[in-house]
Amino acid sequence: MTINIPPIGVLLMSYGGPDSLDDLPGYLADIRSGRPTGRAVLEEMRHNYTLVGGKSPLLEFSRKQAAALEKQLNQNGDYFKVYLGMRHWAPWIEETIREMLADGIEQAVALVLAPHYSRFNSERFYQKIAEGLALYHGDIRFEYIKSHHTAPKYIEALAKRVHLGISRWSEEAQEGVHVLFSAHSLPVRILKMGDPYQEQLFETVRLVVEKAGLKPEQWSWSYQSAGRSPEPWLGPSIEEQLQALAGKGIKGVVSLPVGFVCDNVEILFDIDLKAQEAAKSLGIRLERPPALNDDPLYIEALATLILENSSVGSR
Repeated sequence: MTINIPPIGVLLMSYGGPDSLDDLPGYLADIRSGRPTGRAVLEEMRHNYTLVGGKSPLLEFSRKQAAALEKQLNQNGDYFKVYLGMRHWAPWIEETIREMLADGIEQAVALVLAPHYSRFNSERFYQKIAEGLALYHGDIRFEYIKSHHTAPKYIEALAKRVHLGISRWSEEAQEGVHVLFSAHSLPVRILKMGDPYQEQLFETVRLVVEKAGLKPEQWSWSYQSAGRSPEPWLGPSIEEQLQALAGKGIKGVVSLPVGFVCDNVEILFDIDLKAQEAAKSLGIRLERPPALNDDPLYIEALATLILENSSVGSR
C-alpha cells in the first residue's frame, strides 16, 4: 500500500517590489498602509526606478533562489517544496499561504531572505503568515528560522566577494583598498528597544573580516537606504563614510552590502548610482562585487539551516 505524504513546505519571504512603473503608486500605497504618497515623492521614486530599468529585479532573483534551494534540498529525493511570498507585492505572502494549503502542506519552514533579524521589520513577515492562515481557514505547522547572519557558507560567500572586489585593482594597489560594509538603515529607536539587528550586523562583519583576513584599518561600516520619516535613522550613511574615507586619503573602496542577499533597488540605485556618484566626486574608485543571488554557497547555507535547524527536516 502506498501512503502519500505531503512534502514539507519551505516559505521564503522577501520585501517585494513593483513589476513596472505603473505599479509604483500601488506598491508605495501598500508600504504606507494606504496613506497617499505625495506627488513629489512619487515622481522622485518613478525617476529612480527608471534609472534602474523601470522595475525591481527582486522577484526575478528571489525566484532563482527558491528554485535553486528546492533542487538543493531534494538531492536525496522529493521531499521539500519551496514557495515564495512577498510582503508588499505579488506574489503576496497571504496568497502563497493559500497555495500551500491547496497543495496539502501540513508542515513548513519559514525564512525571510534577509540574514539579520529585527523585531521592527521581521515580525511583520510572520504576521502575514498568520493573516494568510486566518484568511483561508488553514492550519500549517510552521517553524521559523529567524536569522542566518552567522551561517558559515553565507559568511564564506561574502568573504569571497571581499577578495573578488579587491582583485579588481592591480596587485600593487590592493593593499590600499578599503572594504565598506553596509546594510539597510532602521530608525535609531530600535536600539532603545533592545532590537538585535545592529548587533547581528556587526557579528556578520566580524566573521567576514576574520574569514577574509582583513586588517582593522582595511574596513569600516555604514548604513544605506534610510527611510523618509523625520525621526533619526542609524548611521553613518554610505555617503558620510565615503567622505570620511576620502579625508584619510583612501582612493579605492569595495562596497559590500551584507544585509541584502540579491539584487534590488537598494543596491542598484543606492549603491551603483547614488554612492557611486558620491565616490567619484570625492576622487574614490568604488567597486561592488556581484550580489549573492543564487550563488551555490548561499543556497547551501539556506539548505543547511532548513535541514539541520528545524525538526521537520528529520520527518
